[in-house]
Amino acid sequence: QVQLVESGGGLVQAGGSLRLSCAASGSIFSINTMGWYRQAPGKQREFVAGITNGGHTNYEDSVKGRFTISRDNAKNTVYLQMNSLKPEDTAVYYCNAEDTFYETYWGQGTQVTVSS
Repeated sequence: QVQLVESGGGLVQAGGSLRLSCAASGSIFSINTMGWYRQAPGKQREFVAGITNGGHTNYEDSVKGRFTISRDNAKNTVYLQMNSLKPEDTAVYYCNAEDTFYETYWGQGTQVTVSS
């Protein structure tokens, strides 16, 4: 089992920045990929960014060039640096991890609100 705890959400004006953190604990040796998803009110949860154990990253098109995902394996933590935030980035952001058995884990979510 893997436990994920997010932090770093909040309220920011458009054009501002936030950094989200996700600390993993438990069977961390089994984690393969980690990532971030978001869910806006009335919408489905969507992929935002992901990073593999080897450091390969991928991003949803609307956040490319603005968001950066990174991973500190020594701290078992993944980060999402969000710059040039837009009102449409407002959502609950969830940390995600997938282990080598293809089991998926989720954090509790952290609210990001971008005011115009």
